[in-house]
Amino acid sequence: MRPFGVAREDVVCKEITKFREEIDMSSHKISPLGLLPHVACMMFLFSHSVLAASGDNPSFVGTHFSGSGNCAECHNNLKDTTGKDISIITAWKGSMMANSTRDPYWRAKVASELKRAPQITSVLNERCSRCHAPMANETAKRDGAAIEILGAGFLNPQNKYFNHAMDGVSCTVCHQIEDDGHLGTPVGNSGHYTIATRANSVARPIYGQYADVLTDPMQHKVSFTPQLGAHTSTSEMCATCHDLKTPFIDSLGNVVSTPTTEHPEQMPYTEWLNSDYRTGGSKQQSCQGCHMPKVAGAVKIASKPGEVRTREGFAKHEMIGSNTTMLDILDKNRTALGVLATSTDLAADIARTRDFLKTAATIEVLSASVASGVLEAQVRVTNKTGHKLPTAYPSRRAYIHFVVKNSAGQVVFESGRLKTNGSIDGVAVDSDSTTYEPHYQTITAADQVQVYEPIMADTDGNVTHSLLRGSRYLKDNRLTPSGFNKLRVPGDVAVIGDAALDADFNNGADTVTYRVPVGSATGLTITAEFNYQTLSYGHVQDLLRDSSLPEVSAFKTMFDSRGILMENLATATRKVN
Repeated sequence: MRPFGVAREDVVCKEITKFREEIDMSSHKISPLGLLPHVACMMFLFSHSVLAASGDNPSFVGTHFSGSGNCAECHNNLKDTTGKDISIITAWKGSMMANSTRDPYWRAKVASELKRAPQITSVLNERCSRCHAPMANETAKRDGAAIEILGAGFLNPQNKYFNHAMDGVSCTVCHQIEDDGHLGTPVGNSGHYTIATRANSVARPIYGQYADVLTDPMQHKVSFTPQLGAHTSTSEMCATCHDLKTPFIDSLGNVVSTPTTEHPEQMPYTEWLNSDYRTGGSKQQSCQGCHMPKVAGAVKIASKPGEVRTREGFAKHEMIGSNTTMLDILDKNRTALGVLATSTDLAADIARTRDFLKTAATIEVLSASVASGVLEAQVRVTNKTGHKLPTAYPSRRAYIHFVVKNSAGQVVFESGRLKTNGSIDGVAVDSDSTTYEPHYQTITAADQVQVYEPIMADTDGNVTHSLLRGSRYLKDNRLTPSGFNKLRVPGDVAVIGDAALDADFNNGADTVTYRVPVGSATGLTITAEFNYQTLSYGHVQDLLRDSSLPEVSAFKTMFDSRGILMENLATATRKVN
């Protein structure tokens, strides 16, 4: 079904063609009898354009791309063999991919970076829209138009590319990316994907999982030709945007990076490439294998035409990630942000994400004993993902919450207590965003917390949370994946800081010793939690220095009212004899 008020393109085109035929262009005469129905058609089109101007239209049709609403007509209303809904657009539209330009944090960060680095406005607009608003970026570039995000740019409803931008990382972007020989390489990463120019619209490909597909229905309805593109199922496909390096400036605003020295803002693909999960590794699994799990059994992947055959191994389009906090913010601000997914959809996405996160790691209390009023316990955390944990964007962190209680249930010792505002008690960056918590091998006090995170430095060696000032990492003790040898990996994914000298921090795991006072307390119980946050408190506080910007102010309001402060990945308990 098309959204209410969205014109049927095939009907409209036929009416316009007939209307033109009624006009004698040589004499400028119009057939009166033929005019009336076409006037009605044109009035409908005008009313539709007015509706579209007040909000984005996911059923737009462009020269190079087509909105997700057009795909929904045939690729929704799908069920698996148990009757569970596997509709493609329904699953996708609640994902962060679908909401890549509605994300209020992204908008705020773009505004802040533009303010802090006005000297490279064009670079920032290009780099940030290439993967967050890819259809707008690509189309504007082909048209020779300005690449601009804020102001009169892509997010402005009056902008020519508004609909392209608001449909996010949509169907006809990913499914048109070419296997150009550069996927998974520095040449093809950081948004350098290729979408070919075709002689006519019908020749535009839609690459997918399967060969021997029906081509006529899609060619007729949306002017694309479906065909096999095995590369769409590979991790190299994801690397186009999920290995991302960014330029950086010095304190005077001069760009001092070169194409070969840009900062590795996020490198999940390279992390995976150096893990046991890589192609040919002992735990081989592609990005899609985890984030787009396959449906069991044979299913139809289109609701029409009726002769569509069933397919095995269909990859669900839920695009499961880890950002429940932003999904919650999107849900609470659906109207303000124009979110198309329903609250029911987003609740399901949050539930799926939580289940997914529970598979990401384990935590164990390996040993525990008390001597002379001092508890000594060893806690081990293990990464079960195919990349660092956490991975990607440098606002993310995981931490150990370690609690000791006595027989009466009273807290005797606690490290890593979460406050009601989302900050962590004792973590340096949360009280001063110019500092950071070191990596620990041994923790002896409550204000010491093991936090697994990346901390960036600017060209002067100071802590920075501004992406375009980030020139290197002062700390990167994110848990490495299985098979990742910190002594042999490329510099872009190196372990940085004290963790590099920690002998047991490697190959997917880390062990922390807690040596803490418990006095004469008896009947002790240890609870160790491994928790995760997508937006660390200190990082956000740095952003909020720019609250005079409307995008940052809007984000602050939404962030302050969020309902999810962290996610628990794993928990372990142990009684101390």
